[in-house]
Amino acid sequence: MSAKPLGAAVIEVRRSRFYAHLYRIEEPGDIAQVLAGHHEAYRKAAHHCAAWRCGTVEEFRSDGEVGRPGRILLDLLRRHALESHALVVSRIFGGVLLGPGNVGRAFRDAGEAAIREAGLTR
Repeated sequence: MSAKPLGAAVIEVRRSRFYAHLYRIEEPGDIAQVLAGHHEAYRKAAHHCAAWRCGTVEEFRSDGEVGRPGRILLDLLRRHALESHALVVSRIFGGVLLGPGNVGRAFRDAGEAAIREAGLTR
């Protein structure tokens, strides 16, 4: 697994910051290392949402966040035909509630930005 992200982006929405990273993974078990790295790097983040595709395995986790951002991130991986990849977005809450729709859009925009940064857009 590549510990270094292929692409990374940071966006801010109403004082909340969303840190997105795209990784290449070799096996589904690699996601634990990726998430541990995000927990370490973004200790103030309340949520670390992720999606990954590797072989026949497709999974996501929304980490208790509203708006189903894990599923949104998985849809991004599918749309860009990214297999053997993980997309992780960590959110540091800025004090303003965004609501499910805005949270979902923010996670999608951050994920798209990381994929663009990696040069892997479809």
